[in-house]
Amino acid sequence: MFLETPDLSIYRAGNTGIDYVHTFDSGIAGPHVCINALTHGNEICGAWAVDALLREAVRPVRGKLSLSFANVGAFASFDPAHPEASRWIDEDFNRLWDVSTLDGPRQSAELTRARALRGFFATVDYLLDLHSMHTPGPAMGLSGPTRGGLDFAHRLGLPGYVVIDAGHSAGRRLRDFADFSDEASPRQGYLVECGFHFERASVEVAHQVSRRFLDLTGVCPGLAVSVVTAPQMTVRITDAITIRSDAFRFAETIDSMQVIAKAGTLIALDGNEEVRTPYDDCVIVMPAPERYMLAGMTAVRLGRRVD
Repeated sequence: MFLETPDLSIYRAGNTGIDYVHTFDSGIAGPHVCINALTHGNEICGAWAVDALLREAVRPVRGKLSLSFANVGAFASFDPAHPEASRWIDEDFNRLWDVSTLDGPRQSAELTRARALRGFFATVDYLLDLHSMHTPGPAMGLSGPTRGGLDFAHRLGLPGYVVIDAGHSAGRRLRDFADFSDEASPRQGYLVECGFHFERASVEVAHQVSRRFLDLTGVCPGLAVSVVTAPQMTVRITDAITIRSDAFRFAETIDSMQVIAKAGTLIALDGNEEVRTPYDDCVIVMPAPERYMLAGMTAVRLGRRVD
């Protein structure tokens, strides 16, 4: 397992008045683009990718470039002996991004950080939010529900899988914040799951996607790494299986992006309730590991291939 982490302490002051947020303005008209890492404190691939861009002093030739680290409080607690424990401090930072939650009375370490970042993210035209996954599986981009989001994912061309989804019942993600999920808005948020949390390959995906993103948006042309890619496979989520009981379990081991041929195949039991595939050629998307099978959490998402 790859458990090394970059030293982010040198980036704390930032240059925006918000800790760990750096913005560089070219002085020439263009979009404001942001690459964000550490929405979850144990997703270290994004931290390495953003660290590299800062160390290389990458600067925009048009528009503005922002490089941010989100849940740095959780990341600060990262312990290689318990690498999953630093995902968050009090609650999931990536379920807080609706107005009622941000303006509500609830308090937590993650909400305090989200409220500090809210105004900043509201100015971003193109957001790349770098994540990794609980279990091994192929990298995938989550384009959100809009046609513009899907078009952007296809123009980016990475990773090899694109998932069209509307998020989680437990709360709104950063990539869906404000205009990023508005069909009428040109602003785009793209969430990339770069692979398993603790594989070196996930770091490489984060590097490749970041540079391709900066090239595509035009703020830093020429940074893209030349890679040979197959045509992307696109999957539209039709069902998000939310855990209802404390006795949820998968019927057998299933892998992310696995295709189950027959409708009605038993995939899980939620207490005494059976969970079966709703149609032929059902695609399994990001099944949760056993340690995250808690009532109210998403156990797995199901989708269809889109031509």
